[in-house]
Amino acid sequence: MGKTIKIIKTITFIIIALQVALAAVFSVLYFNNFFDFQSITKPEYIAIAMIIVIAVNCLFVWIIILILSSLRQKTDLKAAEIIGSDVQEAYNFAQIGLAITDEENVVLWTNDLFKSRHIEIMDMDIIAWQPDLAALRDTANGDQTAKIVVNSRTYSVKLLSEAGLWIFKDITDYESVYNYSKDQAPVVGILAIDNYDDVVRGDDDFNDVVTKVKTDIFGYAKDYGILLRRLKDDSYSMLCNYASFSKMLEDKFSIIDKVRGESTRGEIPLTLSIGLAHDFPDVNKLNDLANDALDIAMSRGGDQVVVSAYGQEMKFYGGKSEAQEKRNRVKTRVLADSLISLINASDRVLIMGHAMMDMDAFGACLGMKAICNRLKKHARIVVDLKNTEFKTRSAMTSSFGKEELEKLIINSKEAEDQINGNTLLIVVDVHIPNMVMAPRLIDKAAKIVVIDHHRRAEEYIDSPVFNHIDPAASSTCELISEFIRFSSINPKIDLPSTYATIMLSGIFLDSSYFKSRNTGIRTFEAATILKEYGADNSLADDFLKDDYEEHKEVTDIVTNLETPFYGVVIAIANQERLYDHATIAKAANLCLSFKGVHAAFVIGKVSNREIRISARSDGTVNVSLLTEKLGGGGHFTSAAATFATSDVKEVKNALISVLETSLTEASNKGLMKNGEEE
Repeated sequence: MGKTIKIIKTITFIIIALQVALAAVFSVLYFNNFFDFQSITKPEYIAIAMIIVIAVNCLFVWIIILILSSLRQKTDLKAAEIIGSDVQEAYNFAQIGLAITDEENVVLWTNDLFKSRHIEIMDMDIIAWQPDLAALRDTANGDQTAKIVVNSRTYSVKLLSEAGLWIFKDITDYESVYNYSKDQAPVVGILAIDNYDDVVRGDDDFNDVVTKVKTDIFGYAKDYGILLRRLKDDSYSMLCNYASFSKMLEDKFSIIDKVRGESTRGEIPLTLSIGLAHDFPDVNKLNDLANDALDIAMSRGGDQVVVSAYGQEMKFYGGKSEAQEKRNRVKTRVLADSLISLINASDRVLIMGHAMMDMDAFGACLGMKAICNRLKKHARIVVDLKNTEFKTRSAMTSSFGKEELEKLIINSKEAEDQINGNTLLIVVDVHIPNMVMAPRLIDKAAKIVVIDHHRRAEEYIDSPVFNHIDPAASSTCELISEFIRFSSINPKIDLPSTYATIMLSGIFLDSSYFKSRNTGIRTFEAATILKEYGADNSLADDFLKDDYEEHKEVTDIVTNLETPFYGVVIAIANQERLYDHATIAKAANLCLSFKGVHAAFVIGKVSNREIRISARSDGTVNVSLLTEKLGGGGHFTSAAATFATSDVKEVKNALISVLETSLTEASNKGLMKNGEEE
């Protein structure tokens, strides 16, 4: 039909052109009286000629109408062959619309549904009318459908490409039911008040700040249609529908910021940790998911909302505050004794840190080795020297003799051969499976212990038998030092001075010599514990000293500073060189020492196929939240992300994109691009 219409258009154009040309020739001859034309042309001849032209035009139009009617009839017959002549009433009852198009997507025929709903699309390009239908024309999958909205009604559209038949099914009623069901779907949550026990002493539940916080919580619940039930003094269960949850999402859980603002300067801040779960019909399962989400929120330092949709990745909101230091020696003793019980119940212990092991990871491993030695358990530290930082390798070789080192460490391949069902695997200073020294050990181990001080990421070692993540601690060596000192075992654990020195070096490293904001009283107490065991602070400092070449590398990196946002700097290392992880981290620390810099990001190649971002903050910006959006993570003021690429520009653009969209969210002061603070 489309070809026939093109032919008709061409013939029509030719006839009109001929008539115009004849009229022009006649006018020239008549008005200029060429060849005495006026004398041989009489008015009656002109009238007869005009009548003939009009008659020919009418006949032509009539013939075209007959041709088009015949083509329409043939199209109707073709459609009838496709859907069957007896289903006309059926598809009217089912509110199904049909449209046939030619090879160029021009609509040739529609059924009565379109006419009854005043949808005029005849002779129109159906793709131009509804661009969302282009996917159906472009795909080879005949089962694919598209959803469109026309005149406030929703249609599901399918294409039978061979016949050029478009099937429109009215699903407005189904969509209404679906949307209603979705809005009424249950959302279960658990809310906990962080630092409640530290603020409320004894039975004094009428603290002014606590009263304000609880008033805010109940007011928020009332405004958003949330059913609250108290579980304990510091926690509540939450129940609402998805419509209320959507409003909270749009509001970005403002209750988090409001509660944080209730604490005045000098007080221990009260914040909220909330775990929410949805997208599953069983409320018991949702309650389990909400509990898991709350655990993650609290292990990441609190002051945030973690949303768990069944079968999907968790989403994080808030997290602008640093984890608050908690000095609870009773809890530390309970944790240490639980860990000792697990070690006693095992035949063999393997200890490992993260890939590119630094002094904090190695020191924590040594601390755990000392505990195992006290319990007379066979224990080895899993170390691949090529996957260890240079300074850590130097500390190993200078602190231990060859025979002593052979009894201390084991490579990953030998560890895989030795592991069995009663082997305890202790993972320190890391909790992300693909970042450990030997990822295959995670899959083989039946019992795993996780001890870390980084904010918990969504990706996590599955089902550890012992889990202690404390983002308020400055380092993992700090946590292990507390376990050694406050455990109930008698006689006490003996920590060799060599071990203590390396652990002190780990604390120096991760606390930036006690200058980082996450350095607390516990950090100094841990250093005191290690000094009592004979730690040499001068030697611990020597382990971390740079040689001239490394110092030069750091200063060269810092010379390439850029300031894309107020208070935020980015430095790009030489793209032609490979750098050690520690070098990039030191460059970030040096950038942070400059006045007016609140956050620093250093980008450098650590291998031919890997680029690393090292991020540091003075506490104004949550760099962990930012690096998590890049696939990394870490601590509130110290984090990193790694990219499997060799394109530094690509990594920089990704970082800039995250800063543009999330810097305000991650900042307590709302750092702006134009050099002004909100």
